[in-house]
Amino acid sequence: MQRNAATEVREYAPSNRELPLLAGTFASLLCVIFGSNAVAIKISLSGLGPLTNAGLRFSIAALGISLWVKMTGRSFRIRRDQVSQLLIVSVLFTLQLSLLYLGLNKTNASRGTLLINLQPFFILFLAHFFIPGDRITKRKVLGLLMGFTGMALVFLGHHEVTADVQIGDFVILLTSFVWACNTTYTKTIINRFEPFHLVLYPMIFSVPLFFLFGYLWDGKMVTDASFKVVASLLYQGLLTASFGFVAWTGLLQKYGAVSLHSFIFIMPVTGVLLGGLVLGEPITLSIVLALLLIASGVLVVNLKARKYAPLFPPRGI
Repeated sequence: MQRNAATEVREYAPSNRELPLLAGTFASLLCVIFGSNAVAIKISLSGLGPLTNAGLRFSIAALGISLWVKMTGRSFRIRRDQVSQLLIVSVLFTLQLSLLYLGLNKTNASRGTLLINLQPFFILFLAHFFIPGDRITKRKVLGLLMGFTGMALVFLGHHEVTADVQIGDFVILLTSFVWACNTTYTKTIINRFEPFHLVLYPMIFSVPLFFLFGYLWDGKMVTDASFKVVASLLYQGLLTASFGFVAWTGLLQKYGAVSLHSFIFIMPVTGVLLGGLVLGEPITLSIVLALLLIASGVLVVNLKARKYAPLFPPRGI
C-alpha cells in the first residue's frame, strides 16, 4: 500500500525521546560514515574527474533510493504545484555538489570537512531572516562565534598550504553557504513532501548535468578504474547517499531531531582524523584548534534544538 504525503509528515513528527544505547551507537556510526565521505571522495578523485565522480555517485545513489522506495511501497508521485519547489531544490543541489567536488579536487579532505561543517552556522544566520520564529539567541551567537573563529583559523594557516589548496578552501566555503541556502529553503517546504522526494529528485535532475559538465570540463573523465577508486565511489553512492539517507530518516522518524543533534559534532572530528590517518594529510595546530572550535560550536548551536534536523546531517558531502 502506498503512503501519501500527509501520512509521511505525521510519521516525521516523533516524540524526541531519549535514544537507547543501540540506537545511539548506530547514530554515532552513521555520523562516522558521513564524516569519512570527504576521504572517500579524495580517493575516487585520483581516478575520476570531479564532475564525472559526482555523476557516477548520484546515479548509484538514485538507483539505491529508488529501489528502497519501491520495496517499501512509497509513492514516487508528486503534485503539479510541487514541481517548481523541487526545481529550486534541484538547481541548488546541482550547484552545491558541483562546487563540493571541484573544491575537494584542490583542497585536503580534513580542511574540506571543517569548512563544510560551517553549514549549520550559515543556516542559523539565514533562518533568522527567512524562517518565521527562528531567531538568533545569545547561545546561538556564542556558537556562531566559535564556528567562524574556527573558520578563520583554517584560513589563517594559509602559509601551511599551496595556492591551489587555498582556492579549494574558498570553493568549499562557498559550497557550505549554498548548501545552507538550500537547507533553509527546504525547511520552508519539507512538510509538503515525503522526505525522499527532496533527496531523490534533485539527484535525478543533477546526474545528466554532472555528466555533461564532466565531458566539457573534466579533461579526462576517467583516468583510473582501480579497485580503490571503484570501492570509494560505491562507498559514496551506496553507503553515504543511499543507506545514509534511509537510516538517518528512520532515526528521525523514530527518535526525533533533538535526540540526533548531539551526534553531529562527530562528523568534523572523523573527517579530520581520517584525513590524517588514511590520506596522510598534515594535521597542524591551526587545524586542531579549528576542529575544537567548530565541533564545539556545532554542539552549542544544537543544544535544545526542538523542531528540525536535516534530511542528511551537514555532512555535505
